[in-house]
Order: sequence, then structure tokens, then C-alpha cells
Amino acid sequence: MLDAVLAELAEHGYDGLTMDAVAARAGVHRATVYRRWGDVGGLLADVLDAAGEDDWQPPDTGSLEGDLAALNHEIQDALTAQPPIMAALIAASFRSEKADHAQRRLWEDRYARCEAVVGRAAERGELPPRTDARRLLIAATAPLYHQLVLLRTPPDPNLPGQAARAASLAAAAGAFTGPPPAGDA
Repeated sequence: MLDAVLAELAEHGYDGLTMDAVAARAGVHRATVYRRWGDVGGLLADVLDAAGEDDWQPPDTGSLEGDLAALNHEIQDALTAQPPIMAALIAASFRSEKADHAQRRLWEDRYARCEAVVGRAAERGELPPRTDARRLLIAATAPLYHQLVLLRTPPDPNLPGQAARAASLAAAAGAFTGPPPAGDA
């Protein structure tokens, strides 16, 4: 069923995604689809939830900058893939409460997994104590989403590395450190 959703999304985008078309592609009766998923948002929520059940792990290149650059390359590849599944799922999250909640769960999962990148860098001494992993990861990846999703510019092969380098340098300088724990002087 989820393959049918992805295929329909790829061919017709979010606006063209219908429960009837998914049912026909999956070879099931439309009543089954409506009973199980309720609406298109329910279908998309299951697609997003399934994405969070994979075994993906963030890159481990041996350096913070390398890890962030490799992660950014993965993001750029996903955002520019044809058909544009990731872009369609992002768009769907603005129009379906179920898809929005599922996408938030997926992002929480991905950020939690990517905290390992920051943890490894801290262990290697590349980062100051109390570096906020979430803030660093957002700073490293945001330029890709800004350029590719918001501005819809063509992919720049240098952007993943440039964004990683800028975030790495800022992090090493303490730009993403949090306040000391209570009681520390």
C-alpha cells in the first residue's frame, strides 16, 4: 500500500493524490483504504512513519565537518531526487494535520540519530563542552532547505560542504554552546 502511495505521489504530487487512485494501484477495494487510513493525510502519515522505521544512521567520516558535509550531500540528493517525493511530503505536512504530526515524529527521530555526529566530535575534542547538538545540526543543514525548498534554486555541488564548514567553524568557536548546568561556577 505504501508503495502505491509513493508511486501516486511521484506521478501526481500531493494535489493529485487520491484515495481511489491509491486503492486502484494497490489492487484493493477503495472502502478498505478509507476504512484503514481515513484520508490522504493518513496515508502520508504512514509513509512518513515507515521512513522512521529504517536503519539509517548518520555518516561517520572521522571529523565533524566531514560528517556534516556527508549528511548535507544526502539531504541535497533527497531534495533533488526525481520524482520529488521528499518535497511532496514536506508540502503535504502543511496541508494535513496527520502528515504534519508524522513528519514531526520523523524529524525528531532524525535529529536524535544525528546527535551521534556531535557526540563523536565532542569526544574527539572538536567541540567545546555543552555544544547544543540540535542547534548545530539545524545550522549545518538549513542552507540546503533554504536554497532548494524555499528559493528553489538548482542544486549547488559546493553548498553541502560550504554549509558544513561554516557550521563546524561556528561550533568550534562556541556558537552553539548552552549555559553551564545549574550549580556550576
